[in-house]
Amino acid sequence: MFQVFSGTEMVDLTGTMRDQAELILKKCDGLPLAIATIGGFLATKPKTSLEWRKLNDHISVELENNPELEMIKTVLMSSYDGLPYHLKSCLLYFSIFPEDKNVRHGRLIRRWIAEGYSKEMRTKTAEEVAEEYFTDIINRSMVQQLKTRAPYTGKITDSCQVHDLMREICISKSDEENLVFVLDEHCTLQPTDKIRHLVVRGSWSRDQKKKVLGSVLDVSHIRSLTVFGEWKSFFISKKMRLLRVLDLEDTENLRDHDLAPIGKLHHLKYLSLRGCLYIYHLPDSFGNLSELETLDIRSTFVVTLPASITKLSKLKYFRAGLVPTDDVLPSSYVREIDQPLKEFGLAAYKSYVQKKSIHDLDAVPYLFFQARIWLRGWDEHGMKVPRGIGRMKALHTLGVVNIARARAMPKELKKLTWLRKLGVTGINKKNCKELCSAIVNHGRLLSLSMRAEGEPGLEGCLDDLSPPPDSLQSLKLYGYLVKLPTWIEQLQMLTKLTLRSTQLEYHAILVLAKLPNLAILRLCDGSFRWAELNFHFCPESFKSLTALELEFLPGLNSVEFEQNAMPNLELIRVLHCFYGGADGFSGIQFLSGLKEVSLKGHKGDFNEKFKKDLREQLSKNSNKPNLKMEDMAKWLSAAPAPALILNSKFETNN
Repeated sequence: MFQVFSGTEMVDLTGTMRDQAELILKKCDGLPLAIATIGGFLATKPKTSLEWRKLNDHISVELENNPELEMIKTVLMSSYDGLPYHLKSCLLYFSIFPEDKNVRHGRLIRRWIAEGYSKEMRTKTAEEVAEEYFTDIINRSMVQQLKTRAPYTGKITDSCQVHDLMREICISKSDEENLVFVLDEHCTLQPTDKIRHLVVRGSWSRDQKKKVLGSVLDVSHIRSLTVFGEWKSFFISKKMRLLRVLDLEDTENLRDHDLAPIGKLHHLKYLSLRGCLYIYHLPDSFGNLSELETLDIRSTFVVTLPASITKLSKLKYFRAGLVPTDDVLPSSYVREIDQPLKEFGLAAYKSYVQKKSIHDLDAVPYLFFQARIWLRGWDEHGMKVPRGIGRMKALHTLGVVNIARARAMPKELKKLTWLRKLGVTGINKKNCKELCSAIVNHGRLLSLSMRAEGEPGLEGCLDDLSPPPDSLQSLKLYGYLVKLPTWIEQLQMLTKLTLRSTQLEYHAILVLAKLPNLAILRLCDGSFRWAELNFHFCPESFKSLTALELEFLPGLNSVEFEQNAMPNLELIRVLHCFYGGADGFSGIQFLSGLKEVSLKGHKGDFNEKFKKDLREQLSKNSNKPNLKMEDMAKWLSAAPAPALILNSKFETNN
């Protein structure tokens, strides 16, 4: 029973009062001053859920005008006033995002850069400067760094969220400076001059608002437009001549024809259409966006780029392509649902999907798209990039590109000497030598993802990548491989490794165990070829590993940790493994740094004996790690998964 003391009286909270109390505590974010001050304030009020709801609904106004809560505001304002000018702008930027919105780290950093908050300084890039700003704000405890799981894939993504009460301060200061104007259910449209940032929330009624929006708000000074919820064509105006940031991530019902006006926004530096599921083509007019630095069309259905895209000489960050099929579902399941498509065509495929109730997985839009592009002979995992992309010298992030659909692509890649992150698919025997030759001298490359479909897959395709870029920190290999390339032992800086469908022999795990800085290891569907897989981790193996992720390994029988193995391991994440009578884990009690074990699967995947043994081992671990179990049906839903507060060393996908 949740209890709160008010004066000398102790009150039991149930029902709606308990709900309101939990909301209040959440807003306090564990700050003792906030809890004590607001608790004292509530002690003088009637103890009803209605009274407490008033505080929750109007806490910004109360902080602003109520003398009894003045101490909280004074302390928080003191923290804000103590910030250097450049950090104040960065912090106030959080008022753009809705309450409880987890903001992807990469999204925030690249928007800051586009706004001019972060600029190159001598030997530091704008990205490095922005990262320093972000770290500084985190260290001041004004913003909480989180880890969130992406829908479908469950990949852990860096994100952040401003503390609730600090967010109220941000909103208050933004209002004072006329910095952010938010269209939501509570807003009143009044004539406003020189708005810098316009935000359209999902709660704002779109009906009959076109004339009102155009006549009341002066949008000629707007620097950023951010839309949540449903898209309407009147959101973009030809008056927005100074717009630098257009963020339409996950906007609903945005269509190809809505993109035409964007090509006229000549000052645009940041454009995100990420997650817009009705976008199939980009207009040629995008080639007119000469100032564009970030273009994010990931998780749209665009698979071919217009030739005009090569005119974007200032473009630095370009992400495209869909989530790979085998990142959504186990390959055995994908093969099962692909069969009707290949034998009977799209109509039978749709019927089969409906009969199999695949809609319960919220993956139908993706699967139908997969069907359409399969019939056209396309690879949904990568983009067909036009000839001439090698002229885009500023690019530092590029992917996923399909080199099988563009023969000249390896030569183009060779010219992009500033690349730090690259994703490539369509690798085969015909293009692999040229690709390796293009990559081998990329001394700035930090992250590399390589993919090949079917057999022979990657087998024999990676040998010529020797010596590999010694700067490489993240490597993802998707496709039939059998043996690790010998040069992998040279990757002394490698911190993240993902293997999928590689069909490796067990000996490969002994090679990986010696990598000195490997912190994150993801072993996914088909990474090892044994029908019965038993991992045995010896003392002194994987000295730097902090996260071990095992996904869709149907043959996995046991995982054994000897004493002194993986001394820094903090997270074990298991997805859809250990079927039936699998032996499961042993030696968990020896993992002195372990903080969490996460299990995901269908109901019944983990039998009672397995769970009992695991709990007993965890109870013997001096660190008392958490055990989290989640139903896979829930995990596969499109709704954002709960955030996890984890160590920043765990895998990110920004």
